[in-house]
Amino acid sequence: MDALSLLDAGLNQCAVVIDRDGGLLLALLTAGLVGGTTHCAGMCGPFVLAQVSARLERVPLSAMSEFRRLTGAAVLPYHAGRATSYALIGALSASVAGHVGALPGLRWLSVALLALAALFFLGYAARSLTSWLPKLPVFGRDRPRSAGWWGERVSRLARPLFGNPTGWRGYGLGMALGFIPCGMLYGAVAVAAASGSALTGALGMAAFALGTVPSLLAVGLAGHVAGRTWRTTVARAAPAVMLVNAGVLGWMAWKLVA
Repeated sequence: MDALSLLDAGLNQCAVVIDRDGGLLLALLTAGLVGGTTHCAGMCGPFVLAQVSARLERVPLSAMSEFRRLTGAAVLPYHAGRATSYALIGALSASVAGHVGALPGLRWLSVALLALAALFFLGYAARSLTSWLPKLPVFGRDRPRSAGWWGERVSRLARPLFGNPTGWRGYGLGMALGFIPCGMLYGAVAVAAASGSALTGALGMAAFALGTVPSLLAVGLAGHVAGRTWRTTVARAAPAVMLVNAGVLGWMAWKLVA
């Protein structure tokens, strides 16, 4: 079979997955869009700004143009690398869940994962709503979060790539930082794993990564000021979107039981 035939077969298989699991893919895309503005822009924004500064500093003033500024601020290799890591995580988690779920007595695994993800998005919606209310003592103060030992280790290994984050180095940086854990990523992985299909898991996490790109592009192009403005606007719709996502995932879990 030649390369074109393999490509055609792969595209056809992707089309089948999109048609079959469109609801799951859409849920992950919208989760990325909302999570990207309310969470990822704050957590990953410094990584993006550091790359933008490093890339533009290496461009001579005489060669600087609007196109160079835009491409330098977009850091597309970084986003491609991050999407690759997410897709690998999605494929692996879905493959493991699919094999485990096929074992006798464990067929409820997909239902449990979908229900868990639905509860996660429901909790995220509730948290987004409380962020617009006056702070009460019962909620306590927001504490800075750490990615933990694993996140610090990944950041340390990726640090040398920040020196010249272009081309394959930018792609490698995105792949490395794509493995830094965060709560939003956990919820997305649970949804992808529930599919039990490596291809669906990979496409789902790629859709999630795609959803996070607009907010990070805004940060890269115009800095944290524009990022905060964009986040404030989208954050108002976040509870409704996450409630819809939770409802869709809950309905999918119910369909597996019925």
